[in-house]
Amino acid sequence: MNALELAKALPTLMDIHQATFIWGPPGIGKSSVVSQVAATHGMEVRDIRLAMCDPTDLRGIPFYDPEHKIARWAPPEFLPRDGRGIVFLDELNAAPPAVQAAAYQLVLDRRLGEYELPKGWAILAAGNRHSDMGVVFRLPSPLANRFCHLDLDVDLQAWRRWAFSAGVHAGVIGFLSFRPELLFVFDREKASRAFPTPRSWVFAARALSSPGLDRQSQRAVVAGCVGDGPAIELLAFLEVADKLPDPDAILDGKIDVVPREISVLYALIGRLLYALKNGLTDERRDRFLTYSLKLPAELAVMGAKEAFHLGLELGRSPKWKAWIGKFGEFVV
Repeated sequence: MNALELAKALPTLMDIHQATFIWGPPGIGKSSVVSQVAATHGMEVRDIRLAMCDPTDLRGIPFYDPEHKIARWAPPEFLPRDGRGIVFLDELNAAPPAVQAAAYQLVLDRRLGEYELPKGWAILAAGNRHSDMGVVFRLPSPLANRFCHLDLDVDLQAWRRWAFSAGVHAGVIGFLSFRPELLFVFDREKASRAFPTPRSWVFAARALSSPGLDRQSQRAVVAGCVGDGPAIELLAFLEVADKLPDPDAILDGKIDVVPREISVLYALIGRLLYALKNGLTDERRDRFLTYSLKLPAELAVMGAKEAFHLGLELGRSPKWKAWIGKFGEFVV
C-alpha cells in the first residue's frame, strides 16, 4: 500500500489495539506516516529503538518493597503511564534476537511484568527488509505472529500530495513529476552511499531552499543527498525552470504565456499551485483554471488533483464547468 492508504488504515488498527509492523526499504516514509497519523489524531509518539537496549531494559529496575517484603519493578521512563499515543518500535528488527524476545509480552499482551500499557496507547513497529542491505535480524516467528504486517510501497502521487502540503521546493516536485522513476532508486549491486529516496529528495529540497549555499555548494550537497546522476538531472531541470514565466503574473492576468517544453510545464504547474495557495482569491482561482485549459491533459489533471487536496476549492469557480467538460474523462 502507499503512504496515503497506510495513513487511512493505521487509525483503525490502533483503535482495536492491533500491533502493526510496517515494512519497507529505507527512506520511503515509514516513520513519517506514523508521525503524521499521530499529529492528525493529537497523539504522542514514544520512539523506542530496541537496537539501543539490553534485554533487561524494557522490564526496568527491581527495588525492594519493605511493606510486602518482595521485589518489585520500576518500569523505564520511556514507557507511558497515561494519556494517548503510539509506542513506536522503529527499526525493531535491527535489535538482536534476545532484545526482540523481550518485547513478546508487550506486543501481544500490552504488558511487561507488572507494567500495563494504558488503553489510549497503540503499538506500531517498522523495519527494513533483508533485501534492503541494512543491519537486520530475522524476526522470530513468535514475535512476527503477534503483528499485522503491512508493506509500504513508493508512490509518486502519495509523495507529491504530501510534498505540496509540506512546502517542499516546487522545482523538486516538478522534476520528480517529470522523472517519476527517480523518486526511489536502490541498486543492491552498487550500494552507493547516496541514492534517491523520498527522504533524500526532501534533504536535497531543503538544500536548494537554503540561501546560505552558492550554486557550486548546492551541486555538491544535492549530489551528496541523491547521488551524482540524479543531481545533475535535477540541476539541469532547474536551470530551465528558472526561465519560467512568473506564476503570480499568470494568476494576476498580466501574462498568458504557455511554454512548449513538457519539462518546463511540470516545473510551472508546481509553482502555480504554490502561488495560488499563498494568494487565493476568486479571480486567481478562475485564472488558474483558464490557464489549465491550455495545458496537456496529464498536467491539467495533475494540477487540479493537487489543488483539490490543498483545499483550493476549484469547484467554486465558474470556469470549473468548462474544465470538467474538457478534462473530466481523464479524472479518476
